[in-house]
Amino acid sequence: MARLSGGGARTARLPNGMIHAYVAGMAIFPRPASPKSALADLRDMFSPDRPHRWTLLVLSVTVTSLLLWAFLLDTRTPPKERQIIYVESWMADRKDSDIIKRQLKDLTEYEGSLRTEQVSFQKVADRLGIEWREEEARNRKRREETIAAVKKNLEKKLATALEREGKLATAQAGAAPGASSPPTAR
Repeated sequence: MARLSGGGARTARLPNGMIHAYVAGMAIFPRPASPKSALADLRDMFSPDRPHRWTLLVLSVTVTSLLLWAFLLDTRTPPKERQIIYVESWMADRKDSDIIKRQLKDLTEYEGSLRTEQVSFQKVADRLGIEWREEEARNRKRREETIAAVKKNLEKKLATALEREGKLATAQAGAAPGASSPPTAR
């Protein structure tokens, strides 16, 4: 009586010495193939008694090449387009009040373009069934508070700049006609 694995009460009856022959035939890992046997298999594959050998070879090489070519095309990225940045040119003697007025105008234009863009996204959200109205109302209130604070700050800076420019203009008017004007403080 030969005992199998586990050490439990289960046993199997095999003739004496046959257990080793039975277990030895079931190798866990196959033997490594030698280059000699691989070349023999390749020679047998291309022996003249196989009529479809060249067709299968061409088909397998073609399919493999197509797959590799598809992966190659998929990994290519298009060249990055050049980014052009336009810079506005300003006069060197531009007044602070002109700068602040332009900032107020730009802020108003930005808000208008933002509202236009939001309307287009809201239409898409409506088509997709996304609920956006509550969040938009909350965000609109917060944005209006922020924009009001920014405008108030800019208007305060504008008043300060206009006051400073008024004092500068009166100082220049009182100066001698031949004297140079004092530099503007920024």
